Amino acid sequence: MFTRIFGKPKQETSAVATLDKLTETLELLEKKEKVLQKKAAAEVEKAKEFTRAKNKRAAIQCLKRKRLYEQQIEQLGNFQLRIHDQMIMLEGAKATTETVDALRTGAAAMKAMQKATNIDDVDKTMDEINEQTENMKQIQEALSAPIGAAADFDEDELEAELEELEGAELEEQLLQPATTTPAAPVQVPAGRQPARPIPQKRTAEEDELAALQAEMAL
Repeated sequence: MFTRIFGKPKQETSAVATLDKLTETLELLEKKEKVLQKKAAAEVEKAKEFTRAKNKRAAIQCLKRKRLYEQQIEQLGNFQLRIHDQMIMLEGAKATTETVDALRTGAAAMKAMQKATNIDDVDKTMDEINEQTENMKQIQEALSAPIGAAADFDEDELEAELEELEGAELEEQLLQPATTTPAAPVQVPAGRQPARPIPQKRTAEEDELAALQAEMAL
């Protein structure tokens, strides 16, 4: 539709050439107008001279030629106005064509970008990423899985054995005799002797233990 109205982009060069030609013609018309204005002014001066010389006929001829020049000047002014109008229209059409061409280029670029990021391609890419992630997860699980004899170990049995070891360790700690910390030395005042410790009476179990140690020493 835009091509039928504004033409193909190649016509932009033709529009520029036409504008240049119109500008050149406008300058030529302006030069001609200045020349005619000078001629008209000269005829007025001649008419004044003839009037002072009482040559009425010659003065009237000068005024006639002045009016002819003025008609040509008016005609050239109309020509210039038409050229200005044509230039404005061409410049507007040129701006419109450039705008449409820019929009066409932008639409083509957007279409290419959308084609490069098609929703089907995006879905396919995401599926491939998910598949690769799942494959990597399976590979890592396969590498971390026990192999050989370690694969036959029962985790429940290992947990039960560990609990037995912990129970035996706790029982052994409970059977060990408690160690007593040495008593802090008592400060005895000067001139007083510390009281001797009173020997405690040995129990029957301690007597049996002492006798057993004596026999083992033999």
